[in-house]
Amino acid sequence: MAALLRLPGGTRDASELVEALLVAAQARETTAPDLAARWRTLADHIGDGLDALPPPRQEHDK
Repeated sequence: MAALLRLPGGTRDASELVEALLVAAQARETTAPDLAARWRTLADHIGDGLDALPPPRQEHDK
């Protein structure tokens, strides 16, 4: 299933979410390993989605 995620800061905000998920997963690795694994999976999926986006157009390309 796909989801549409609208963020005011665009891909920069999405990148920060990926980083936050990875930091949170590391913090919970010993106390909640299943949750940490889920957060890493989410981070990987969001990162894969970001990688699949076309590169941003430069101002002179418009």
